[in-house]
Amino acid sequence: MDEATREDLIERVNRKTATVGASTPETLTVDGKELALREFIIETRSVDRIPPDAEETLTKAKRTLRRERGTRMDRLESDPLDVETAERLADEIIGIDRALNALENIRRPDFADEDGAASIEDHKRWVGFLDEIQR
Repeated sequence: MDEATREDLIERVNRKTATVGASTPETLTVDGKELALREFIIETRSVDRIPPDAEETLTKAKRTLRRERGTRMDRLESDPLDVETAERLADEIIGIDRALNALENIRRPDFADEDGAASIEDHKRWVGFLDEIQR
């Protein structure tokens, strides 16, 4: 891959609008484990509020995703890559950004709005996705 192509890909992933209309990779490998990234984003968008007991898990998941984004950016910026690999990395970075955006847009519960056990029960599957990211 030539440097002009590398710079174009780096510019593409760093655009504020990079995630708009971009397709999300079906899966993403994090710490050697394959995660269903597209499904995770869909599940996250369906969550209205963060369950009270999931705040720490959410924080760890976001930290892990940011670390994975940084690792991939480092590779994109400096590793000798063929164009196909570089484009795959760019798509993964954009997918991670979409996941982070989805996680950032979840509202924290308001004590008056909490439904108690029913609300937490509805979010168990979502919390499972967060757990998978941080393991």
